[in-house]
Amino acid sequence: MTDLQRAFYDVLVIGAGGAGLRAAIEAAEQGARTAVVCKSLLGKAHTVMAEGGIAAAMGNVYPQDGWKVHFRDTMRGGKMLNHWRMAQLHAQEAPDRVRELEDWGALFDRTPEGLISQRDFGGHRFARLAHVGDRTGLELIRTLQQRTVALGIDVYMECTVTRLLRAHDGRMAGAFGYWRESGQFLALQAPAVVLATGGIGKSYKVTSNSWEYTGDGHSLALQAGASLVNMEFVQFHPTGMVWPPSVRGILVTESVRGDGGILKNSAGNRFMFDYIPDFFRKETAETEEEADRWYTDKTNNRRPPELLPRDEVARAINSEVKAGRGSPHGGVFLDIASRRSAEYVRKRLPSMYHQFKELAEVDITAEPMEVGPTCHYVMGGVEVDPDTESSVVPGLYAAGEVAGGMHGSNRLGGNSLSDLLVFGRRAGAAASAYARETDAAPLREDDLTDATREALAPFAREGGENPYTVQHDLQTCMNDLVGIIRTAAEVQQALDRIEELKIRAKALTVQGQRQYNPGWHLALDLPHMLRVSECIAKAALEREESRGGHTRDDFPGPDPEWAKINVICTADGEGIALKRQPLPVMPDELAAIFEEH
Repeated sequence: MTDLQRAFYDVLVIGAGGAGLRAAIEAAEQGARTAVVCKSLLGKAHTVMAEGGIAAAMGNVYPQDGWKVHFRDTMRGGKMLNHWRMAQLHAQEAPDRVRELEDWGALFDRTPEGLISQRDFGGHRFARLAHVGDRTGLELIRTLQQRTVALGIDVYMECTVTRLLRAHDGRMAGAFGYWRESGQFLALQAPAVVLATGGIGKSYKVTSNSWEYTGDGHSLALQAGASLVNMEFVQFHPTGMVWPPSVRGILVTESVRGDGGILKNSAGNRFMFDYIPDFFRKETAETEEEADRWYTDKTNNRRPPELLPRDEVARAINSEVKAGRGSPHGGVFLDIASRRSAEYVRKRLPSMYHQFKELAEVDITAEPMEVGPTCHYVMGGVEVDPDTESSVVPGLYAAGEVAGGMHGSNRLGGNSLSDLLVFGRRAGAAASAYARETDAAPLREDDLTDATREALAPFAREGGENPYTVQHDLQTCMNDLVGIIRTAAEVQQALDRIEELKIRAKALTVQGQRQYNPGWHLALDLPHMLRVSECIAKAALEREESRGGHTRDDFPGPDPEWAKINVICTADGEGIALKRQPLPVMPDELAAIFEEH
């Protein structure tokens, strides 16, 4: 094959967000020949859009904070469906990962005493998000990027992986992909592969996610023989922009509420007081006076209801809109202008100020924002070992949003960035150790030929489907039928449509050449999007309860039996097979934390 570039490594990392770069840094520092592949340019990963902060119980603002409180908050936020060991490791190691970033040059906002500042976020008992204004993800990526370059790690920018390659004995052998600019194919041989590809949001019509989030990693893992856990849990961030239509879904950081912003309906009522779940009633303020006192006197820990976990706030907003109390453009009002000075807002929330000013012609220091739920994060992902992030496929690891288990049924804001750092490091260390002990398997030429033929197939068809039409129909299907509120009938309808879309996707036609061809890129992404959407819909139909990011209108409450069960997806030919699997049992010493805090 003359049109094929080849290279050889010990560890191959797919994805250059926080998890991918942290994994690559760890692998390289442990002596592994390491490469990173990313769909966009280095430094442009979707992690830069994470605005609020990195959750870590450093105790810089509240000395009584600690890993046990963070662990408890994370488990409760996930409605106890989290893998307890992942939540434990995350809470224990996050402070060291933040301090490590500072050692590498990250510039955090400071307390008056000179410590790293920490802000409030929904679901966290104490202010524990280390932040850089509302641009924390950008600073995280800038810092990791500089270290990646300093270590001399090879980076394949604007390059897409279309298939993971396995040896005859089933272990990892490498990956096949192509340069997005030229269309040239490449084969990267490596005994250890780390998936760090992020999420699945582009399967939905209204999303905060970037164009890269087409579920590649989830789908590649399935095809390689790995399993996915709890894909029914999709987080709809409560506050995305709703106007104008061109920016609908773009994230409005939770920091706005963490810094005092309140939610109002069209009647001007602060409606979140009407939606406090019994689970959180003991620690949530029930009057405006009590809620406002939180920002100056937090000794009673009665938090404003706007700082409930994201799933609770998103459902409340959805209910207000459906009841006819929404804003003119189908959302609700988020008001910080009446709560904080213009100087405070511009200093603490510079990105939000400029975002609304430039995109919506709204001055958030003078008027409220219109916001509504937007597809933001998938809690489900590749089933991994908590300590090493290894999948059931030898040599295949996953970290960050593409990995499942850490966040249970709902992720707390800020836990994503610390998740990237904690488990990215662990994945890189384990992958490097595996590569040292394992001989690289040769790539099978038949696999390379088949992958090439599959990638070029859209050019060989005449008069077939337009990839953009199929994507539009998939996004509409998922948005309308497997969205924030679900029923069995609607999800079954979605599954029927997905089957039709799978047939249409086999007839995709692409015009032109391989160079600079976005239609071809989408044609290769669509099978991933369809495979992941089928996982979400099938798991949503299977779980007959409402929990966290999964709300079934026909089963409106949580079921104690389902609290003990994970839903596992595996590839079954061209379809998806499901099985129920018991949730790992938490040790008694960790269960006791819920009585202490």
